[in-house]
Amino acid sequence: METDFLPWTEKYRPKSLSEVVGQEETVKSLAAFVNAKNMPNMLFAGPPGIGKTTATLALARDLYGKDIEGNLLELNASDERGIGIVRGKIKDFARSVSMQGVPFKLIFLDEADALTPDAQHALRRTMEMYSSVTRFILSCNYSSKIIEPVQSRCAVFRFLPLADSQVYKMIKHVAKKEGLEVDGKAEEAIAYVSGGDMRKAINALQGAAIHSNKITEDLVYKISSRARPKEIREMVDAAYGGRFLDARKMLLDLSTQYGLSGSDIILQIYREIVNLEIPEKKKVMLVDKVGEYDFRLVEGANEHIQIEALLAQIMLLGME
Repeated sequence: METDFLPWTEKYRPKSLSEVVGQEETVKSLAAFVNAKNMPNMLFAGPPGIGKTTATLALARDLYGKDIEGNLLELNASDERGIGIVRGKIKDFARSVSMQGVPFKLIFLDEADALTPDAQHALRRTMEMYSSVTRFILSCNYSSKIIEPVQSRCAVFRFLPLADSQVYKMIKHVAKKEGLEVDGKAEEAIAYVSGGDMRKAINALQGAAIHSNKITEDLVYKISSRARPKEIREMVDAAYGGRFLDARKMLLDLSTQYGLSGSDIILQIYREIVNLEIPEKKKVMLVDKVGEYDFRLVEGANEHIQIEALLAQIMLLGME
C-alpha cells in the first residue's frame, strides 16, 4: 500500500528508535538492548498515544531489519484475551527458533491488561519455558491489572505523557512534509487538545488539513470538538461570581457550537481549575465536586442537568 493512503498516524510513525519523539531514557535503554542483541522480557506501561507500540515496532525493526516479518508476532490482547490464545498461537510461535542473527524471536502483546487472569497465569509459564528462544513485550495502560508473577518476569518501563515541546516537534515535522502552514496559536491548540497523546495531535492536524492548508486555532478547536480554555474559564468564573444564568447560557452555547458531551465539558473544567484565580481551598473543593459529577455521568445521569447542577455548586462555593 502506498504511504500516501495511510492515516498520518501510520504514515509518520517512526521506523527506528532514533526517530522516536520523547521517552528519551526508555529509548536509550532499548537502543542498548538492540546493540547487545539481548534483552529481558519487558512491560511497557502508560496512557494511550505516547509511544508504547511505536517503540516496540521500532525496536523490532532495528533488531531484525528486513526479516521482521517472521520474527515478530504482534497480538492485540483486547481482541484475543483468553487462555486459548496463550496455549495456542503464542505457544506455537514461542517454541520456534529464530533463524536470523538475533538469537530470539519477539512476541508483542498490546493492551495486555485486557488478558484474563487465567490467560496471564498461563502466560507466565510460557515466558519461562521458552526464554532461550523468545522475548515478550507486554503493553498496557494500567500496570495494576497485570498480575505480579508476570510483572516480576519483566523489566518495567513507564511511558510518560508527551510534553508540549515534543508535540510541537512532531507537528512541525508533519506540517513540513505535507506543505501545511501552522501558526503558533494553532500549535498550542493541538497540544491542548492532545493532552500529551501524539495520536490525538496528529489526527487533529490531519482533520484540520482537510479544510485548509493554513491551520488556525479556530479550525483546530472546531475539528477537535473542544472549547477554547478561555471559554471554559469564563463560564466557571461567571458561575463562581454568582452569575448562574450567564454561566448556563455559556454552557448551552458551548454544547451547541462545539457539540461537546457532558464528559468533555467536565474534563475541560477539571483542566482549567488550576488556572482559576480563586483560593487554593476553593480549588480543592471544586475538584471534589467535579469528581462527584463525573461519577454521576458515568452512572448514566442526564448530562445537561448534571453539568448545570455542577455550575450551581460552583456558584454556592463562590458565595461561601
